[in-house]
This record gives sequence, structure tokens and C-alpha cells, in this order.
Amino acid sequence: MNLNLYHDVPDGLSRRATTFVSMHGVRAEPADAEAHRAGWRELGVPDAEIDRAVAFQRRWGGLVLPPGPLHDDGPRYFEVDTPEEYSVERWDGPTVRGWWLEAGVQRSAVPYSFVIGPDGAYGVLADRWVPLHESVEGWIESLALTYHATAWARRITKVTGATPEEFGLDGFAPVAEVRGMGDTWWRGADSLVAVHLERTVCLGGPATFTAWTYSGLDEWGLHGL
Repeated sequence: MNLNLYHDVPDGLSRRATTFVSMHGVRAEPADAEAHRAGWRELGVPDAEIDRAVAFQRRWGGLVLPPGPLHDDGPRYFEVDTPEEYSVERWDGPTVRGWWLEAGVQRSAVPYSFVIGPDGAYGVLADRWVPLHESVEGWIESLALTYHATAWARRITKVTGATPEEFGLDGFAPVAEVRGMGDTWWRGADSLVAVHLERTVCLGGPATFTAWTYSGLDEWGLHGL
């Protein structure tokens, strides 16, 4: 079914993101992950993690959204798989141990998976764990803001750097709803800046950031709904 009705969208999103999902999202009826509980228990998956997988599938399973700006970013559609336990180094140092949920299959051929971490963060996982947003809702908010800013900006520029501090964000305020971690958004007087951590850092490469600046925005362009 097409999510063309405002009330079909799961709650917890801003009005801007809710409108984006209702206009651009398509959702198939997903299989209920509860049917896998017995099999997952036999594999040693704790009930608490099965509950988390079932809740994610019921909330987001089957939802297809347009891609993000980096390498067709994001799952082709949201669909949980068997929870798996890992001990993996985070891209910025500490080792994280816990249970991970696959958020959905990759949209294109990329050497990492889109996952939900033990603390609920959404990110990419390969040799390292790279949390991008505090939740999958944060990624959806970021995606909605990307399409909004692209539609209203008079100019869009792209630069790369080793740290976000190189992008001159003094005087900009973080956009709270994107729940930024590796990826963040910043709002200035007449522009929005999206700072994305390059996904290749999850393969052991150096941290590189890409900043997209959407400039020439009026009040509507800065905030939307």
C-alpha cells in the first residue's frame, strides 16, 4: 500500500518527516517477526532481543523510502533479520558488545550492513561499528530534511574534510530531531548544513566528512512544517 494518508505513518516523527514519509513512502505488508521467536530462541537469542526485533518489524517493516545522498544510502526497505551478537570496535575507539538487528537489505552493492545497534542507534556495520543517528527515526528525519532543503535551496555546495570543525559551523545550531551522531545537521541564518561521516570508515579507513551546504533559504526553507 502507498502511505498517502497522514495517519498511516508511525508516530514519533516531526510533521516535516511525517509528510515526507506519507508522500514518498511505500509500504508492503511485512511478515510478523513473532513467527520466528521459537527458531531464534533455539539459536540462543534472548527474549528481550526478540521483543526488540518484533517491535522494529511491526513499526517499520516493509517501508520503502528514497535513497540518501551518499552511495544510494539506506536500506532498500526496512526488514529485520535474525538478531546477532557481536563484539566490534566503534569507528572512534571503544569496543561495543551486544546484539545487533539488521535494519534492511542494502539498496546497492556496498560492503557494509545497515543495522540497529545494542542501544538503538542506527548506523553501518562492517569491520567497525559506525552509529549515524541515535535511532532510525533520526535517519528518516535526516532524509526528509535532505529532500526539503534540496527543493528550496538557491545554491548547494559540497566540500570534504577530516573533521566537522573545518566547515565553519560557528553560529550554527544543531538540528535536534535528526538525533545526530556520525551524521549531523546544522541550521544557520539562511542555510542548512548536513555533515555526513563517510561510510568507508567502517572498513577501517580514515574518518572523512562530507558537508552539503544548502544556502539562500527563507524561513520556510530553514524549517518547513
